[in-house]
Amino acid sequence: MIIGIGVDVVDLGRFERVLERTPAMRARLFTDAEQLRDGAPRPVASLAARFAAKEALVKAFGSSAGLRWRDLEVVADDQRNPSLTLHEGARRVADERGVTSVHLSLSHDGGIATAFVVLEGTGDTE
Repeated sequence: MIIGIGVDVVDLGRFERVLERTPAMRARLFTDAEQLRDGAPRPVASLAARFAAKEALVKAFGSSAGLRWRDLEVVADDQRNPSLTLHEGARRVADERGVTSVHLSLSHDGGIATAFVVLEGTGDTE
């Protein structure tokens, strides 16, 4: 059963300006692993898509209560297919809502990063 859906878009230019004005924002929004790709700093478009994923997940949950940015982590498999790993508060929220699977799609083109999240589960709550 679908528990929630969320979508978010991020303007790449605006996001880049925010990161330039407030360098500490990277560490506040992203885990150490999210900030790097193959040992080098991740491109802004990729970070923006990850931020959009976190925002889309919050929308799918229906609230940001109990969540911290670094509790939501975008990871990639060997083929660089993205998925969301939920830590601490995010894991608790998912469990409370009966979420068993989180599906993620990311894209960036034309100055926009987009993320779409679908939450599946039993709908049973603790």
